[in-house]
Amino acid sequence: MSIIGIIISISCGIFVYNQFVSSTTDQEAANLEATEVTNEQVNAGAPSNNTAFNPPSMDDVPDGPMKEAILYGYDLVNETHNTASDKVGANLSCTSCHAGAGLTEVATLVGVMADYPKYLPRPDDIVTIEERINGCMVRSMNGEKFEANSKELESMVAYFKYISEGVEIGSERPYAKSVDMKVIPTPSISDGEALYQKSCIACHAADGSGNGPNVGPALWGETSFNDGAGIARMSKMAGYIQAYMPIGNEKSLSDQEAANLAAYILTQDRPVWKNHHKDWANGAPSDIMTEERRKQAQNGTLNWDEVLADYK
Repeated sequence: MSIIGIIISISCGIFVYNQFVSSTTDQEAANLEATEVTNEQVNAGAPSNNTAFNPPSMDDVPDGPMKEAILYGYDLVNETHNTASDKVGANLSCTSCHAGAGLTEVATLVGVMADYPKYLPRPDDIVTIEERINGCMVRSMNGEKFEANSKELESMVAYFKYISEGVEIGSERPYAKSVDMKVIPTPSISDGEALYQKSCIACHAADGSGNGPNVGPALWGETSFNDGAGIARMSKMAGYIQAYMPIGNEKSLSDQEAANLAAYILTQDRPVWKNHHKDWANGAPSDIMTEERRKQAQNGTLNWDEVLADYK
């Protein structure tokens, strides 16, 4: 090959190489730009697994075969003590804890169907929504279970499905997070009693019997929940009080004040759950206020260090 031919070949090779490098660099830049746009979109709020609080209106229940069941389910949740009086042992309704039949942000039930079935440590089993309802009936309502396939149970499930529309199974509901108190200070029952008499008797009465399930539910006594209910635990009662009480001035109580109130309420007499021995197969939390502990509190021998040892 002549010298001129060699020079031409080298020049062509350099040209082709430069074109390759240029196109590769341009493509990498384009890929980088695309990646940056994608990250910006994510950071700007691309779809997430969180669900916004958007309760449906009972006025919008659609006509059809499920309408009657949904409306009856709403009545059962809102007026449980009346609508299912033969099954309820306490003067309470679901609304006593889940305000407005679960349609408000106070212990809301909006989207509850997204959580079930799920594993619960107390029964050490995967439970359905039907089983969860019946768990509340025998504990919080101190009553009896609904029969499987009963109109009552099916209607409550229909209502829960209606208020869960648009909430995907397994999705996060940030508006329904646990309000359990994580670190409970050693409470004072006497201080709790003083605060109760000052701030709580208008709704719940001086003797804890309340002024009505949906106005001021019974907090202790024979018409209240039994000590197998979740709210009979210090962490849950103190957390609920602090998050939602008093109405109109929620979250105003300190950890100490909420713990004092919880201690006073949970050391008063109430119905006894007969199946504690069947609960918590893998170890019970320490803060369950049983009949034995109520008696110890009343005679001044309750060891709060034991109660608050391991409740998480």
